[in-house]
Amino acid sequence: MKLSDFKYTLPKTAIAKYPVKPRDNAKMMVFERESTNIDHKKFKDVVDYMSKGDVLVVNQTKVMQARLYGQKERTNAKIEVFVLRELNREENIWDVIVDPARKVRIGNRIYFNDKLWCEVIDNTTSRGRTVRINYEGDDIYKAIEKIGHTPLPPYIKRQAEKADREDYQTLFAEIDGSVAAPTAGLHFTSDLIKKIKKKGIKIVPVILHIGLGTFRPVEVEDLTKHKMDSEYFEIPDSTADVINEALKGKKNIFVTGTSTTRALESSVTAEGFVKPNYGWTDKFIFPPYEFKITKKLITNFHQPESTLLMLASAFGGYETVMKNYKKALKEKYRFLSYGDAMLIL
Repeated sequence: MKLSDFKYTLPKTAIAKYPVKPRDNAKMMVFERESTNIDHKKFKDVVDYMSKGDVLVVNQTKVMQARLYGQKERTNAKIEVFVLRELNREENIWDVIVDPARKVRIGNRIYFNDKLWCEVIDNTTSRGRTVRINYEGDDIYKAIEKIGHTPLPPYIKRQAEKADREDYQTLFAEIDGSVAAPTAGLHFTSDLIKKIKKKGIKIVPVILHIGLGTFRPVEVEDLTKHKMDSEYFEIPDSTADVINEALKGKKNIFVTGTSTTRALESSVTAEGFVKPNYGWTDKFIFPPYEFKITKKLITNFHQPESTLLMLASAFGGYETVMKNYKKALKEKYRFLSYGDAMLIL
């Protein structure tokens, strides 16, 4: 398939700037793969499609308050530092993006407050830098959390607000490391989670820390030549055990989001089961692809020509998904991170 196969017109008015509240009141398009039948539901109805013994897999990653504002030493020039990922915990070495980049060179120090500052130790790209973060305290993550701002996606054309700290974080978030939310998970509420558990569905976590690559455009027409950014993932032993037991019992595995799907599909045994694992994945899923673990997919509506749309199309069927995107626009579904959901059965 080609990049242009995934082109469609997304009006700016269809991009959600704020989430629906309560979260599970978002709309949800439901359809079976290769089917022409569509149901229009609320996300809270997702529990009705689950049965006792099924498994719901979620991404436990937590979005860092990654956007920091500081001042360059001596000149006091205002510098934005966008923290991407931790490279070395012992040495406090991080990958970041700086803006304006022309003012930031190796050896420069950028101060965020009296206790937190960073020193540039390498140039990686035109805007990328490697820095050593210095903090007079025990937990750099907590320091970043306190002074940082929510890294809203670039297509949400507004400044991050106080409410985004909670809104742009799933209820499953526990492990710091993402600069973008696993947005399919944003729809779950405490009440809905209780209903799911009460029905006998097991909820198990994986981790995949989402990087800025999730927003990076595909720049090659031939999809086989596209290279995904590597992202760190973990699949705990306990999660693998629960999923594999369900697979053996012919139960459904409901996977929440493209990030969770990529983590699971990156660690498959020859027998078609998931294996406990941790490391980095650059797995790129696009049609045609045979899914080994994912049986049902919960996802949002994604940008044109994005790798997320390609994964959804690989699972739901290219023609079916693209046709249903057009229907979603006609039915005034809200698109992208703060938008509505799609359940592919």
